[in-house]
Amino acid sequence: MKIHEYQAKEIMASAGLPVQQGLVAISPEAAKEAAANLGGKVVVKAQVQVGGRGKAGGVKLANNPDEAFLVAGQILGLEIKGITVKKVLLEAAAEIAKEFYVGITIDRAAKKIVYIVSQAGGIDIEEVAKTTPEKITKVYIDPLKGWQEAQGQELAAALFTDVLKQKAAQPILENLYKVFAQNDCSLAEINPLALLAVDAKMVLDDNGLVKHPELEALRDLAEEEAEELEAKQNGLSYVKLEGDIGCIVNGAGLAMATMDMIKLFGGEPANFLDVGGSSSPDKIIKAFEIILRNNKTKAILINIFGGITRCDDIASGLLLAREKMTIAVPLVIRLAGTNAPEAREIISKAGLLAFTEMEEAVKKVIQVAGESKS
Repeated sequence: MKIHEYQAKEIMASAGLPVQQGLVAISPEAAKEAAANLGGKVVVKAQVQVGGRGKAGGVKLANNPDEAFLVAGQILGLEIKGITVKKVLLEAAAEIAKEFYVGITIDRAAKKIVYIVSQAGGIDIEEVAKTTPEKITKVYIDPLKGWQEAQGQELAAALFTDVLKQKAAQPILENLYKVFAQNDCSLAEINPLALLAVDAKMVLDDNGLVKHPELEALRDLAEEEAEELEAKQNGLSYVKLEGDIGCIVNGAGLAMATMDMIKLFGGEPANFLDVGGSSSPDKIIKAFEIILRNNKTKAILINIFGGITRCDDIASGLLLAREKMTIAVPLVIRLAGTNAPEAREIISKAGLLAFTEMEEAVKKVIQVAGESKS
């Protein structure tokens, strides 16, 4: 779950991190009042959960409250990467001699938390990693051992040559780690850092929200994918991707393996969709409805390995979906496991073919998707 910059800064401030004083406004009039309360000269920043705000015109300087009124009027209602700006954050303008980057995320391959710092702050850290990786320092933190003072010293030394600045940075680095760990984050980032958090970003692990109901309340539904929310409400796990092969799969592990195999043989998945461990026909219909809203989808692969999920339930749901809606793209079906023979009989009577081997089904769906494009 993503949250807005101002929300991330509130959490960081409560953990002892130094952040700029800021006020949120939803109208030019409120922005003018906020600027006056902040001393007049302010930075007005669009509150949207995407990057590239500055390049899109979503971050502007205002020299006085009247300018803040005008600038807020320009930013509010602006569309940035498909999201309409509904709030702006105003902060007192600060003179910054140099910008730094600090961020924490999870390295799943290493099974550890990784702390990333760089003297090249204020810009896209992914671009820095690609073009000048020598400017990035990574320190791995064992989640069982937690924060170690020596790690803070190493990170601070990578950021600053001045010993006094290193000492000033160490509690900031430690407190950011505490924010990350205590709030079950998958990302906590300050970019840029100038011995205070000039900008902040946090992404919370949805699986940890059950422990943090106060953080669940920060969710901005207007900025989340409507299909992903609808899927969640219907017991489906769905993530929209950029490809053209729709996927309906049971189980997250099989869904990931399905997408990997599609990529392996030259295809591009249009989505991740896990129908879960127990699937009714209604869930299959909802899965089709969501996938078919994506105009890029050229074919759909239904890949079911029945354990708890019964293959005949999936087959019945598929035929019911065909009766209730128009499925204008080719379907490729793979069924194995619980009640698979019964399911294949249901499918066969409807004039469809169900594969038993996953590799065969994946190659077939890539073929038919290519034929649909031509």
